Amino acid sequence: MHDIALDKRLEADTLPVTELPLCRVLLMNDTRFPWVVLVPRQPNVSEVFELSPDDQTQLWREASALAEAMKAGFDGDKMNIATLGNVVSQLHVHLIVRYHDDEAWPGPVWGKGTPETYGLDHQAEVRDRLLALIEGLSLVPQNDT
Repeated sequence: MHDIALDKRLEADTLPVTELPLCRVLLMNDTRFPWVVLVPRQPNVSEVFELSPDDQTQLWREASALAEAMKAGFDGDKMNIATLGNVVSQLHVHLIVRYHDDEAWPGPVWGKGTPETYGLDHQAEVRDRLLALIEGLSLVPQNDT
């Protein structure tokens, strides 16, 4: 897998968690929502359809499995999965655990309130929680032939 530079905005707004077979897992630096961003390690890709068919399948395998684990692990009411890319063109997928009583409900999280950044202890706690969830997932690329 290529060592692809991370968009400067993603780098500024997120904290590294781990790497999956296709994607980097980044924690959005906002304690108000359990929120990760998956970034495929592919050069010059801004749209899902620009990935190879196998990488498209792997992207959704990783996003779906992690979203399901996060919803259960963070006891969420709903998962938001989004690939907007209007501000940051590098392909990335947001996985956001939502609650009926969160400050942005039922609307999108973007532009609502002020982000609350993680302290080191809280960041380590959430990172460890995410790593435990990821450890139980089966994300190895499958050859469908």
